[in-house]
Amino acid sequence: MSSYIDAAHPDRHEPYRDIPDDVIEYLHYLDIVKLRSPRTINGYYLDLRGFFRFMMVSWGLAAADAPAESIPLEQITTRQIRTIRKRDILNYLDYARSNENGAKARARKLSALRGFFGYLCTQVNKLDENPTENLSLGSPKKALPKYLTKDESLDLLNNIQSDFYERDYCILTLFLNCGMRLAELITMNLGDFRDDTIRITGKGNKERLVYLNSACKSALEHYLPKRAALPNLKDQQALFVSKRTGKRLSARRVEQIVAHCLQTAGLDGRGYSPHKLRHTAATLMYQGGVDMLALKEILGHENVSTTQIYTHINQQQLRKAVESSPLADTKYIPPKTPSEEDTGEEDR
Repeated sequence: MSSYIDAAHPDRHEPYRDIPDDVIEYLHYLDIVKLRSPRTINGYYLDLRGFFRFMMVSWGLAAADAPAESIPLEQITTRQIRTIRKRDILNYLDYARSNENGAKARARKLSALRGFFGYLCTQVNKLDENPTENLSLGSPKKALPKYLTKDESLDLLNNIQSDFYERDYCILTLFLNCGMRLAELITMNLGDFRDDTIRITGKGNKERLVYLNSACKSALEHYLPKRAALPNLKDQQALFVSKRTGKRLSARRVEQIVAHCLQTAGLDGRGYSPHKLRHTAATLMYQGGVDMLALKEILGHENVSTTQIYTHINQQQLRKAVESSPLADTKYIPPKTPSEEDTGEEDR
């Protein structure tokens, strides 16, 4: 079964059937009660599906070398799930690490398992014990966000080569000025604009308003007439559409557009991506003096602690400022020996 959510239908996820009934019920709970976004639910689905494929091998119900997609999960019962212990969770996380899953990926998998088993224990009372209780991987090391400098951002905008220049210029401008996520950009509709603001639907279907600066408004003013003039416009409400099909752009297509623009600007091969453009917007705003709480609201972060990673960038700037002192490269001067010193006895 496909695990992909079509950008043309961002309010829906797959009708998952290749997983245990208890997992299906949990995903419905996330959808209907917790109001999680389709992408969040899809992530939980993938992580839980992977875990139960691992358990099928551990239970001896599937061969270790069996193709993952061939392992049936639909018949896993609540009784079997009750046999899962903390050591099974730890074994799975160790298995994930051996398959080159980094700290963040393992923490995400544990979060999915913690949510699922917590639901079985406290919401539907199907389990007496939670195998993930008091289980923690510790906090993964936070890396400093990679971002473009102001000059690199200008180079990116000044070197766009595209058969739909106005659209691609507008995409890059919104990324670099509003700090939105890729999923937020591709789901934007014309009705999300009002006066000089845009309504962005972020993680957990939480909405926020972001003001558009003059660069964004100018980019939109040049793009929207070109969009309206497309002879084959299919998705009438979608903001960013394909010139060829007239349909809403997919996340993959936007990634390709950004990659091509980075290449033509000579910025490819450095690990930049749409998400790095979000980091760029946040970094340049913070360096420009934007308050941390204001930046939190613009980016749609749940907690200001997530936003505080950008303070490290400022600390780097302070270090660079100190190292730029004209005396920064002065070598150590050893003390003079008594014989080298002028004692000045004759002047006394």
